[in-house]
Amino acid sequence: MSSLRALVLSCSLKKSPAKSSSELMGRELLTALADHDVEGEVVRVADHDVRFGVSVDEGDGDEWPALREKVLAADILIISTPIWMGQPASVCKLVLERLDAELSEKDDKGMPLVYGKVAVVGVVGNEDGAHHVTAEVFQALNDVGFTIPAAGATYWVGEAMGSVDYNEAGPKPDTTGTTTKTAAANAAHLARLLRDQEYAPA
Repeated sequence: MSSLRALVLSCSLKKSPAKSSSELMGRELLTALADHDVEGEVVRVADHDVRFGVSVDEGDGDEWPALREKVLAADILIISTPIWMGQPASVCKLVLERLDAELSEKDDKGMPLVYGKVAVVGVVGNEDGAHHVTAEVFQALNDVGFTIPAAGATYWVGEAMGSVDYNEAGPKPDTTGTTTKTAAANAAHLARLLRDQEYAPA
């Protein structure tokens, strides 16, 4: 059983090396995926000059093309985002808008290039909205061709208006930790199935 590859796009508003709860969530998903022979890396999108737009390359130094190559090389894409004002973070929305370009990118069978890739979502925040954010991100990813596994999301939501972030709250093995392990197991299982048997053209 050969290894799969995962990529975490951490959609924190903060650049490195600032602490990021969404990056921690992404790393925890990678740790859980490692138990299923999945290797991967975390990229904090805010560390890169990703331009606004809906094409594969907006030019003028746009760094999305390099990140896109990582997406295309991965079997599993993890979007990890904080909640802001009940919505996915603006960085997350930027990523989804750039992924919209994949609707026009086809392989030699006429299939979208991201068909056969699995998507997982991680959400963190100090306000309600984890289910709403997950739904928005899943719908966008599925629209462009990613496959969503059963129980393919994990989240942590602290006290509303609270001052404790996920990266300060300590381990949550019986709640978020369990959900993270389930999402990772299902994602790895589905990604392996799709790698071994591709979708057929309609």
